Amino acid sequence: MATNTTGNFLAGVIEGFYGPPWTQAERFELFDLMSRWGLNTYFYCPKDDLNQRAIWRELYSAAEAEALGELIQACLQRNLRFVYALSPGLDIRYSNAAELDHLKKRFEQMLELGCKNFALLFDDIPDRMDPADSQRFGSFASAQCHVVNEIFRWTRARCAEARFLFCPTPYCGRMAAGGLGGEGYLSIIGRELLPELEVFWTGPEIISREITVAHIRELQTVLRRKPLIWDNLHANDYDGRRFFCGPYSGRTPELRAEVSGLLINPNTEFPFNFVTIRTLAEFVSCSANWDCRQAYLAAMREWFPYFATSGQPLSLEDLILLGDCYYLPYEDGPEAKKLFDRARDLLSQNPATWGDEAIAFRKQISRLKEFCFRLTELRHRPLFYALNRRVWELREELDLLDRYIAFKSVVGNHDAAYHPESHLPGTYRGGFVARLQCLMVTQTNGTIAPVPQGE
Repeated sequence: MATNTTGNFLAGVIEGFYGPPWTQAERFELFDLMSRWGLNTYFYCPKDDLNQRAIWRELYSAAEAEALGELIQACLQRNLRFVYALSPGLDIRYSNAAELDHLKKRFEQMLELGCKNFALLFDDIPDRMDPADSQRFGSFASAQCHVVNEIFRWTRARCAEARFLFCPTPYCGRMAAGGLGGEGYLSIIGRELLPELEVFWTGPEIISREITVAHIRELQTVLRRKPLIWDNLHANDYDGRRFFCGPYSGRTPELRAEVSGLLINPNTEFPFNFVTIRTLAEFVSCSANWDCRQAYLAAMREWFPYFATSGQPLSLEDLILLGDCYYLPYEDGPEAKKLFDRARDLLSQNPATWGDEAIAFRKQISRLKEFCFRLTELRHRPLFYALNRRVWELREELDLLDRYIAFKSVVGNHDAAYHPESHLPGTYRGGFVARLQCLMVTQTNGTIAPVPQGE
């Protein structure tokens, strides 16, 4: 398979997270990277852009429209497909013709700016309908199909080459199995949604560790079309403590033939997404063999120049270890896993038996701690500002671990209690949320239960 980034296959990036939208400068940088790496689609739908969801009935101001026009032209200049999305599902009245007029006016404004590709999204909305809508359509799915089909026909009449995408209310396997959207929702979508329309899907889960060919083929029979993957593998808007810079993984190259495209919705903070986007581009164009770890290491080498400092140069080896600490939602990178296992094994032993192992381990974590500190010297300040709070937390944990091992290594302290001088209750791992987290524990089987009393 030479490449999937030409023709009708959509390959690229969704700006579709919750949180501050990217800046224009960041988007232009993204377009340059996508063009250089062979990706072809930018999908505009930042969740916390008021105009995208909350006030979808209002037209853009002159200044807002000008900014969107700049993005559209920038994509055209780089041979990228710009897709504009609107999310009216929070409060739309499906049976009210005036609502369709609002949608048409917004899309008309975008057509005038040069946009040719559109989407209507009905994800993350209340699972209920107005009584009038329910009486007319009978189901959530039928109501949405009515609106989307109508707007699609209207758009195609004005732009014959328009590509039109749709995000269903249950957009992953778990949601569909749970009955979100009503009984038979996806089957109704498959029957009633016009065949030219493409349907987003995130896989078995909202954040899917794997998306298999078998899973997608089963979905095809229901939707009566190839789904379009909205991939949240690297999304971090649900956890402000983490980011993910591991490789695109958990999907085999054979998947590409079963879907109409692969679009990633990545980290909210744009500077974190270099490896994410780079490895997606490699996956889309790779041959039958896909080695995600080698793709990661190659992308890290390309990203490394962004870590130029005002002082002593950093090392690629240390950057790879840092990246492994913030790898993917379901797994640490191999170097971070080895570090964690080493720490766990050491702490499970009697300090009197540690010996040289404690010395070697302290040296290793001191090096990582020093690397984290040296990031303050990054010349790429937006990258540092994005890293700072997360890496500060990592430094604190490494420092506590280092101090604890140092204390326990001293003869006479092997059985003594350790009282840290700087990690004080309330200021360290403190706050209301942290206390709430201490009330419940995740079991190895994935269930959550209260922490037993006395622990």
